[in-house]
Amino acid sequence: MTHQPDRPADRTDETAAEEERPVVEVGAPAHGGHCVARLDGRVVFVRHTLPGERVRIAVTDRRSRFWRADAVEVLEPSPDRVPSVWPEAGPGGVGGGELAHVALPAQREWKSQVLAETLRRIGGQQVADDVAALTGPAGPRVVGLPGDDERGGLGTRTRIELTVARDGRAGMHRFRSHDVLPLTQLPLADRAIVELGLLGTDSPWRRTWHPGSRVEAVAPSEGEPLVLVDGEPATPGRRRGKGPARRSVREVVPSPVGELHYRVSGSGFWQVHRRAPEALVRAVLAAAALEPGQSVLELYSGAGLLTLPLARAVGEDGRVVTLEGSASAVRDARRNLHDHPNVALGTGLVEPGTVAEGGQGCDVVVLDPPRAGAGAGVVEAITALSPARIVHVACDPAALARDLAAARAGGYVVVGLEGLDLFPHTHHFEMVATLERR
Repeated sequence: MTHQPDRPADRTDETAAEEERPVVEVGAPAHGGHCVARLDGRVVFVRHTLPGERVRIAVTDRRSRFWRADAVEVLEPSPDRVPSVWPEAGPGGVGGGELAHVALPAQREWKSQVLAETLRRIGGQQVADDVAALTGPAGPRVVGLPGDDERGGLGTRTRIELTVARDGRAGMHRFRSHDVLPLTQLPLADRAIVELGLLGTDSPWRRTWHPGSRVEAVAPSEGEPLVLVDGEPATPGRRRGKGPARRSVREVVPSPVGELHYRVSGSGFWQVHRRAPEALVRAVLAAAALEPGQSVLELYSGAGLLTLPLARAVGEDGRVVTLEGSASAVRDARRNLHDHPNVALGTGLVEPGTVAEGGQGCDVVVLDPPRAGAGAGVVEAITALSPARIVHVACDPAALARDLAAARAGGYVVVGLEGLDLFPHTHHFEMVATLERR
């Protein structure tokens, strides 16, 4: 018995006959939300499938070294396949829900396998051996956050971005395309965002935007949701410029060093999962193991999510020096750290020279780089400071693997690794790695 993967409701099937589409046996998951298959000896990265499945595919991209494809018919389904929680992110649909057809426990197993394999393949066997010494045969694990199992991983996102389609409806881009597909549902979004009524032909927000507009919706932990249209605050049914002047939101984060209060620009960076800020603060504080009076260098410090608890952990006699490339993020951080004189906020690119200048005498280095990672030059500058401990927060396993390899070359090995599933129903996840000099 065959199975048709869930597809967007308004998708038109390709004209090619189904029987002309090739059938492949699906192998292991790979970084990026697809699984590896082979067709006539060629590597094919297949989305919307699961390891062990036999599927019919539609090739979406042909390159000299590999092809990309969507599974459009499942001939032999995996026991971990479930009805998609977001059909509009299925084959031919929008990006951002590529694991929506996978049972939640299997999603975490998928991510754990990807983490282990990426560390070995890109970080090298020595890095893989270091991690294996920590984790044992089970390998590194990616775990869910409290409450996600009960909600099926749905309704976790407190920040979403939409683009307005040609017909004036809000939607998202088709995967690997500039086409905008109008949406009818937002199953991953926080209920407060869903209740704004941004979607559909009768949305009260349609007077605030035009085709091509960028819409940002934020559901903070404290206060009312905020909607920005092309960067400007908006109110349903009213033209932009006539709405509220509020451009920032307030966030409250429980932590081991007390309740943390933040003010963040609506268009600024903040973790999207409702429980992610608390989870990351707890993980970083545990990894850093700070004592009062110590000195911390924090790189890529953003709006101060980690800076504030780090400053409290080292106390008045300690010191936190930060470096962040985004001037707007540093402005947010100044608001959030205004009553902490033990913090020196720096604005500038994180480069080997700036790391060497700002990190002299630090006991611990904490870094939370963008998806590309810190890079070998920055990691080399960090290890040259000889801190007692390095805490690396990463959102991409390949980038983390490269940074760990560079750290190992500088004399530091992994002594702790935690994987956090902050992005259910997608291939993304977060990692917190602790390194010490070997």
